[in-house]
This record gives sequence, structure tokens and C-alpha cells, in this order.
Amino acid sequence: MSGFDDTHRRSIEHPEQFWAEAAAGIAWDVEPRVVERDGRWFPDGWLNTCHNAVDRHVAAGRGSQAALVHDSPVTVTKRVYSFDQLLDEVARTAGMLRDLGVGRGDTVVVYMPMVPEAVIAMLACARLGAVHSVVFGGFAANELAVRIDHAKPKVVLSASCGIEPARVVPYKPLLDTALRQAAHRPERVVVLQREQGPATLVEGRDLDWAATVARSAGAACVSVRATDPLYVLYTSGTTGAPKGVVRDNGGHAVALHWSMGAVYGAKAGDVYWTASDVGWVVGHSYIVYAPLFAGCTTVLYEGKPVGTPDPGAFWRIVEEYGVRTLFTAPTALRAIKKDDPSGNFAKKRDLSSLRHLFLAGERLDPNTYHWAADLLGIPVIDHWWQTETGWPIAANCVGLEPLPIKPGSPTKPVPGYDVRILDPDGHDCPPGVDGSVTIKLPLPPGCLPTLYLDDARFAESYLTRFPGHYLTGDGGHLDEDGYLFVMGRIDDVINVAGHRLSTGAMEEVIAAHPDVAECAVIGVDDALKGQLPMGFVVLKAGAEREPAEIEAELIAMIRDRIGPVAAFRRAVVVARLPKTRSGKILRSTMRDIADGRDYRMPSTIEDPSALTEIAESLS
Repeated sequence: MSGFDDTHRRSIEHPEQFWAEAAAGIAWDVEPRVVERDGRWFPDGWLNTCHNAVDRHVAAGRGSQAALVHDSPVTVTKRVYSFDQLLDEVARTAGMLRDLGVGRGDTVVVYMPMVPEAVIAMLACARLGAVHSVVFGGFAANELAVRIDHAKPKVVLSASCGIEPARVVPYKPLLDTALRQAAHRPERVVVLQREQGPATLVEGRDLDWAATVARSAGAACVSVRATDPLYVLYTSGTTGAPKGVVRDNGGHAVALHWSMGAVYGAKAGDVYWTASDVGWVVGHSYIVYAPLFAGCTTVLYEGKPVGTPDPGAFWRIVEEYGVRTLFTAPTALRAIKKDDPSGNFAKKRDLSSLRHLFLAGERLDPNTYHWAADLLGIPVIDHWWQTETGWPIAANCVGLEPLPIKPGSPTKPVPGYDVRILDPDGHDCPPGVDGSVTIKLPLPPGCLPTLYLDDARFAESYLTRFPGHYLTGDGGHLDEDGYLFVMGRIDDVINVAGHRLSTGAMEEVIAAHPDVAECAVIGVDDALKGQLPMGFVVLKAGAEREPAEIEAELIAMIRDRIGPVAAFRRAVVVARLPKTRSGKILRSTMRDIADGRDYRMPSTIEDPSALTEIAESLS
């Protein structure tokens, strides 16, 4: 039995022993004697998350090591914080919050761009035992208002503006509108003024960040129960009653610290870069907390994969800072590949420091996998997880034992996760047969224990469909080697004349076409067959062939590799696909447009005009 398989088996058969050993990697104020009780981890333990991320490294004599690197091509600025400097900034920011009345259990909404102060704000909340709720910077006012009403923050931390490659996005007017709409009134709003777009402060409510922090004395770490909440993160696009994923302090620290070594092969002193946003779960877990728990240098990048200034931006960061591990989304790689299909920008850089490229957020199509693997000459590792879990469900755990890569699979379930594929009656599916991807309870440490202020909805959404199991909402299968294949959300399976077909499998075929940069397949209503698949494709830079010619080739490819049963007859060439700011393609909204239904503009959309382009291409 391999090292990986043995570790996974032990984590499932003896979870309390396994996670007690992992918990030894965390500094506890009161060490837990109980490992798990009723799905809650380390319930009698006490600790402070900020201490584990910052203070302990200073105490260990590594205060001069770089902790946080901020690289901002949109403002042409770079800043490096040592652990000593980060500790000072975090303690004084926590002191500011303490002076404003924030204490253990209070909530603080953070509405900020990719600036160091956003990371500092999160750590400062954790230092006090306060609960942060980060709302993606630039979110629409009504969405922000809904979250403010649900989280009921004592203080809101914000910035005057965010900066996109071609424009400045004023945050303060959005925040002011949200606060007028919200029923809840935070006591104070603290605003980081940025010279690219200073904000007008409301007298009696708003405070200037720099001036207020300068007046505060540092705050010490406040010990909290392992089961106390660290943060609430609202899942993207929520409307009506928000869906706030809760993360606790103890299980989160143990799982994320363990994952850095076991999953990512990272160690103290490594430069670790997650090219995401602090507003998403990936940013919470692998920009802020996990790298700092592990004593790594974490990179905070305020820019884009392309256009800031070119498709070589990622490779510049890797060379300049000696990045050993890069974690990003497949959509970022597809954007780079579209603008630089030959990888010439990467070839100009010294990328010898880079050991692994991890990808998550969407399915990694084999074409993008091979392009990156051939270009970089390093392991390109697809892995899969969710906002709810907070860390990988399935991955190639390079720190335990690198396994052979199978393109299209995020490899095997990570130790701690007992993944089961269930048929509609709740029975285990045999290898190779698609079903609902579930996780047998209890969930491992670090996963959500509930939804914020809504235990009933937590149970209804995740636990009732298959009793004793957590429902991921994704479909897929395990193969004969135990590799997991995730074929997309259960609602991305379409029914063509009684045949259930995966749009993800069709996308995999289309992405293999040499002229296709990226694609999406959706199911559209059809009077005869119920649903028919429709493809949308973005072509690589330099591909100047007739769309009808490419469409014919794609129809033939689907017919050859999936079969006539797919009834694939439409492939529309578009300039771009509508996406959220985190890179997820807005397939459900595209379905509404294709079927002529009214649709609501998603709050997380990156560029609303992309939906107009889809509608025009269909007409």
C-alpha cells in the first residue's frame, strides 16, 4: 500500500488519532482533550488564529523573514512586510478595532480591494476573536446591503476605491448606497484612502484608516474556543436570505496548516502565491491563512493574468519573487494561452524556482493541462474543493506521495474526506458510473459546521438528500484506481431525448480543438428532445478561420467522441464568455438568455456587457 493510500485509510479508519496528530502542529492556549464530538472538532480547545499566523513565527526568531508581498501593477507599487512588520500592523489595526468597541464574537464587514490592509484587517479581527465577513470589493450596493443586514457588523472596513486595468472603481459611493439601503447601522466605517480615488467621509460615522490606526496602541491576542467562528463568507450571487458559510477557529487552523505540507508540499520560508482574491474562499484559505500558518511568504497580487500589462504578468511574479508554488484558476491560464498560445512570454523568464502549478475553481480541461505542463515542465495539478469545505476535497497530495496524473481528474480524495458516489437511491455507484458526489459524515476539520444563523437551511441544503452524507451538489465518478472525476454541477447534466449527458464531457471535447481557447456548453430547451446542447467558443489569438467551418468541425468531434445521441448542432463563436470575477463561467444565466427567459444580472459578474454579446450572438 502506498504512502498516500495508507495515510488516507488511517484518516478514515482512525480519524481522532489522525487529527490529534495534525493538531500538534498548532499552538494552543488550552490543548484539546476531545478531538471530535457531534461533528465539531477540538471542542474543548482554546487558541488564537492570528497568533498561529503571525506571532508564533516572530517568537520563533523568524521575524525578519518576508511574510507578505504586495505586487500591484495597476498602481505600479510593490511592498514587502516581514513577520515583524506584519505583526506591528496587525496589532495596531486590532487596537483600532478594540478602541471602536469590537470584541470577541462581534462581526466586522471588510469591503476592500487587493491591498495589504485587507489581509491585515482579517488578521486583526482574528486577533480580537471578532468574526470577519469579507465582501468582494466592488460588489453591487444592494448585494452589500443584504450582507450587512445579515452579518450586522459593529464596524465596516473599506477603501475609497479599487483599481481595474482600465478604470478606477469608487467603492465608497457603493458602500454609502448600501448603508442607506440596509436596515442595520454599523457604529463606524473606517476608510483606507487611496490616492487614485479619495473618498468623502461622512462626519460622525466615517474615520480615516491611517489616522485612526496611528492613534491606537497594539492589541494582544484574545483566546477563543476552537468552535468559535473565525469568519462568515457569503457564497457568491446569494439573494434574499444570504447563505453565509461559517468557518471555526480550531478545525480551520489544523486542517489548513496540515494541507500546506501534505497537499501542496510547502514548508516554512517558501514563497507561495495564490493568484485569486481575498473576497473568495481561495483567498481566505491560501492567500491569507494557510501560507502564514506554515510560515511561508505569501504573495498578494493586484492585477490580472493578461493586460497588466501583458500575458507575461504571472511569469514576471514567479521570477521576481522566486515563487515555488503557484495556485490559480484554469480560466486564468486559458486567458494567458489565448493571448500567448506559444508561451513566448514564459520562455523569456527564469522560472526555475517554480515546483508546482495547482489549479482549481473550474474543471481543468485536458487541453489547458497539456499546454501548461509542456510549457512549464513541472507537475500541473488539478484539485477540487468548495467554499463550504475551505480546503481541497480531492488533490494530488505532493507532500505525501506524488501520484500519476490523469488529465481530467483532480486525483484522489484527500485524507480526511470519505468521498462516496451515490445513485438516486443512496447506494454506492460502481467504478466508472456517474452519480452524486457526497462526503460521508463527519466532515473533516476546516469544513463548515453550519450556515450563519441558519442551522435548518444547512441541514436542508447539504444533509437531508442522502442521510449520513454531505451533498456536494456535483456529479461524477470514481474510476477503478480510486481517482475522482468531477463532471460539473448536478444541474449541468442535460436530458436529450431521455439520455442524460454531461455538458462537462462535451466541453472537454471542444477544448481539444486546436483553434479553441475556451468554451462553455449549456442545455437549451427544445420542443422535440426536451433539451439540446449549445456550445459557445472563444478562439485563440490569430485564429482567423470562418466560424461556420469551426462549428462543423466541433459538431463532427462531438459526434465522433460522444456520439450522435448528444445531438450537438450549434457552436457559436463569441469574443468572450461571461464570467464572475473569480473566473466561473455564468452558465445558468447563459441558459436563461438562450431560452428567452428574463434573467437577473449576477452580482458577481466581471463585465455585464459580455451577456449582451451572448444575446446578440444568438440573435
